[in-house]
Amino acid sequence: MSNNVNKERAIRAVIRQAMEAYASAFSDRHLSEVNDEDGTINMKIHNVFISALGADIQYYSALARSLDSSLGNMLEKMAINIASLNYEVSQHVEGVIYQEQTDFIAELLESYKNTRGDNHKKPTVSDYTGISKMKHLAGHSKRHESDYYLKDPETGMHYLIELKIGGDLDNKKARSEKEALLEQYCILANSLGSEDHIKICFATAYNRYGEGRPWTQGRVLQFFAEDELLISSNFWNLVCKSKKGYEIVIDEYKKNAHLINETLLSWLFDLRKDDFNALINSVSHKNYKRIKEHMCSSTPNFIWHSQISYALNN
Repeated sequence: MSNNVNKERAIRAVIRQAMEAYASAFSDRHLSEVNDEDGTINMKIHNVFISALGADIQYYSALARSLDSSLGNMLEKMAINIASLNYEVSQHVEGVIYQEQTDFIAELLESYKNTRGDNHKKPTVSDYTGISKMKHLAGHSKRHESDYYLKDPETGMHYLIELKIGGDLDNKKARSEKEALLEQYCILANSLGSEDHIKICFATAYNRYGEGRPWTQGRVLQFFAEDELLISSNFWNLVCKSKKGYEIVIDEYKKNAHLINETLLSWLFDLRKDDFNALINSVSHKNYKRIKEHMCSSTPNFIWHSQISYALNN
């Protein structure tokens, strides 16, 4: 059996396990909190401006916010576990950085910030090439937490990666992310004695503009060069160390998406079970079509169809 087949199976196993664990944890946490006023979802429904739009919007918007956050955490951990199949993985960089280097970084970032005038500079990788030679003044030890520090044992490449699931950054955040990466770059280069095999990257788990479309998030591009971006498929391909990495991840994720869907529907049913039971008891199960039509005509929420289907089959 080829190494590629073994690698794909291992990647798929990591994704499947991550989704099973996520669905189970979501169920254990949120289903147990349905009647808890201080529960995660219930604490999110007290926005009076949202609640005024109706109970359905109120609960689904709260669920969506919680889901977006928790899914992001799951994807970050999943990516680390996939990367561990191919790289030596760490989440920090520690070592010496010199005052000249931090001063240079500050000046460089300021030139990126100034979008007008002669001092404006468009980011390129060559901007900081040679920074490891700036170490005549006193240095000090520093530790940086990193989303991903990957070392490829086969090529000797070192990847310093900051991952933002959707890549939405404001100006201050974009600057601080680039500053952190450049400092990690210096620390690692000073330790290795060379910059030749170090690459810094800003990564996203998906392309918020659509897969395959240009990444145009201005705040990111203001501080990061195009060669430093790992957007969606490029990120997953690197993590999986495969040109088909993204395809494998999305395919396996879709195959196991039902695990999360079933958990969500179970939570929604428990949350609104009085409404569902009243409706189901008033209409024969044989008349499922009538139930569906009634729900669709009496509420604008398209998710009710799935909820009633879940209720009738469990």
